[in-house]
Order: sequence, then C-alpha cells, then structure tokens
Amino acid sequence: APRLEPLAEGGLVLRRLFVLSLLLLVALTPAALAANVKIRVEGRTTTIFGAAQPRVTADNALQALDAASTAGEFYYGMTTSQFGDYVSQIGKYPASGSAGWVFKINGVSSPVGADKATLKDGDVVLWYYATFGPAGGPPTLELQRLPGNCYVVQSVTDAGKRSRAATATLLVDGKRIRTSNGRACVGRHLGLVRATAPGAVRSNAQP
Repeated sequence: APRLEPLAEGGLVLRRLFVLSLLLLVALTPAALAANVKIRVEGRTTTIFGAAQPRVTADNALQALDAASTAGEFYYGMTTSQFGDYVSQIGKYPASGSAGWVFKINGVSSPVGADKATLKDGDVVLWYYATFGPAGGPPTLELQRLPGNCYVVQSVTDAGKRSRAATATLLVDGKRIRTSNGRACVGRHLGLVRATAPGAVRSNAQP
C-alpha cells in the first residue's frame, strides 16, 4: 500500500480525532427524552458529589457523571484502550493497578460501558472508587430511613444482592452509633445520617 505523506497522515489523524470527538459528544449530550435519575459519586477517601443523591437528567451512566461533574465542578478524565473508552479518573485519584472507577445502576454493576448503560426515570446511579480482588469489588452500602428516626443499612454486592450490613456504623452530628444487625435509632438530630462499614463503600445520606 502507498505510504501516506506526513500532511496526509496528519489529516487522517485529525479526521479520526474529529470522529471520536463527535462520538463522545453524542454520548454526553442528553436527549430531549432523557431520564430523570439520582446520582452519587463516592471517592477514595470522601464523597465527591451528591451524598443525598440529587437528580440529574441523562440517557446513560456517562451522561449522569458528566452532569454531576458540571453541577459539582469536579474533574473526571477518560482513557481510550483496545476495549473502548473508560473513565480513568474522578477528582484527584486516577485508576491504578487493580483499583479504579466503576458504577452501579440500582445497586447492580453494569455489564456494559458507561456510555451504553441506558437509564430510565427513577434509576439510581452510583460511581465509586474500588479496589478489586479475587471476589470482585467491595460491597456498597444503602441507607434507608425508618419511622422514629431509625435506619437500616443494606450491604449490596456487585450483582445487586442485598443483605443487612451487620457491622455498619451510623454517623450523625459528630456521633458514631453502632448498628445491631444493620439497624439503629439515632434520636433527634440536625444533620444528615450516613453509614460506613469496614471494607464497604460509604452509604447515601438521609435526613
């Protein structure tokens, strides 16, 4: 095959970059009928966005992250690999080794990339930093408010299987309250309630 001249090669590269940019723009641009969803972004050491899971409008999980990034003014970066584009950094920490950025929709890890993970009204999108081992990623925590200022904490696997987070602790107003089989009452309080547990991704916040 004839060798392309430098100018032609440069033009070819520019055309490819232009096409890739258009594809990424399509993935990130919400459509008129995009879904109304909740989103939270949990970082390596702290919550980056949406402890109380605010709503954004998005067609897919990547659009939801982009909308959260705009609202929260935090950085995220993408990397192109032989398997496609993926989110390689959110906030300060990039993916490294067996650790990186992943997402769940309604507690379930998606089998497809973020730009192909379509959303519907009412879905809950969670992006989080995770270190993976032989058994997969860490469980994520879900906090539900019960009557009487009581709360229950669920531990959720990658497959979306829920069970009581027996070792969970509730955090509220500077206090730490240990749960009994994932359940505890906190009494009157001013701030939001969160849950943590060893080896798990911190929960959403509830009033």
